[in-house]
Amino acid sequence: MESSKRIEVVTYVIRFLLGEDCPEEVVRQVGYTDDPRQYARYRLVIRPCGFFGEGELSGGTGWGTERSLPTLPLAQIEGVPLLYGEARMEQVGATRVIHADLVASTLFLISRYEEIVRRDCRDSHGRFPGRESLPFRAGFLHRPIVDEYRLLLRRWLQEAGVDLPSPKPGFRQVFLTHDVDAPTLYRSWKGFLRSLREGRGWRKSWQGKFGAIEEDPYYTFPWLFETEWSHARRLRSRIAWSYLFIKGGGGTRHDKPHYRLQDEAIRLLLRQAEENGSRIGLHSSYAAGMDPSLIARERANLERAVGSVVTSNRHHYLCAREPEDMRALIEAGITEDFTMGYADAAGFRLGTSRAVRWIDPVACKVTPLVLHPLTLMDCTLLEDHYMGLDAEKGLAYGRSLLDAAYRAGGEISLLWHNDYIPQGEHKERRWLYQQLLQALEGME
Repeated sequence: MESSKRIEVVTYVIRFLLGEDCPEEVVRQVGYTDDPRQYARYRLVIRPCGFFGEGELSGGTGWGTERSLPTLPLAQIEGVPLLYGEARMEQVGATRVIHADLVASTLFLISRYEEIVRRDCRDSHGRFPGRESLPFRAGFLHRPIVDEYRLLLRRWLQEAGVDLPSPKPGFRQVFLTHDVDAPTLYRSWKGFLRSLREGRGWRKSWQGKFGAIEEDPYYTFPWLFETEWSHARRLRSRIAWSYLFIKGGGGTRHDKPHYRLQDEAIRLLLRQAEENGSRIGLHSSYAAGMDPSLIARERANLERAVGSVVTSNRHHYLCAREPEDMRALIEAGITEDFTMGYADAAGFRLGTSRAVRWIDPVACKVTPLVLHPLTLMDCTLLEDHYMGLDAEKGLAYGRSLLDAAYRAGGEISLLWHNDYIPQGEHKERRWLYQQLLQALEGME
């Protein structure tokens, strides 16, 4: 790897590890070197293991190859899993030298590094499966270990005599998000025919097509907005935002229903979203996941419909397939992405509960795109082909993730689909969402 790229990435990772509230003069007291002649310049040194293409790990050629991947079982340092380096430290003069390579361990997670190495590991939708990830296999997907590294580093600096306050627990931001995959069930002519096939009869089918839209089983947005206001009022008054991710295109069978942005349901939804104070983001299509060049066109379509600039995105099916495909988001003018969770296993895909700038693991470059970790998605918890939990166990697991993010001073992003809580059905899914909102409110 080029030295300039290495320096840029290392500098960002150290700054991210220490936290944006850490003074610059403290950041400069942390070094990343294996040259003993440089140790005296710092109060704390992290010794590199060679992950970036030099040293004993790679022999100079390991970057991007399978031999650069961590091996299981992982060592631990003070109870925290360590991906690279040794779980030991030493005092060299006035400098504490850490042989645990927290920089490489962090970069591995926040850049999705293993996904460029294991290109052949994808599910039927082209996604890297959560159950194949190192965090899942090593048993720490439910822990934001990069945030735990932050706590360790800051404590070590304090022990080295650096005046640095301990991080405070709490939520930096809470995002209550909804992907609009299917705004209605029966309002289209295809929905009308579906209603007839389901045996609902001509009268009910006609009412479903032309009656009050709020009676459509999938049009549950009024309930979602009201629930979020009533159960998360304290959060909303401070840091919570509701996001609606709306499709701007897509023609594959996985993009069905192919609703139009000019449809009555979407126009009504946009008005209600404005009244609710919700933000609008792009739900880039399944087709755009296969061909990222479509993202710019879909964003432009959505902007014309909403009459404002759209800068946020989440991929349909969470299909951010290849790490470098994120470049298309930047080229399309997207500045924030909310895709980063595994469909089959809830947890901390990036190893952190905090928003992080995307590091291109192929070019090894820090980019302006901000990634917001996806904490919980409804179907991930409850669907049999994913985690298959019942509502009670889903709540217990969900609370554990919320608590971990709270202790780390991170952010929360919940994804609940409007069509996953159809009116009159699956009451346990609504109950689970309400309980999670109550748990969030109770933590503040």
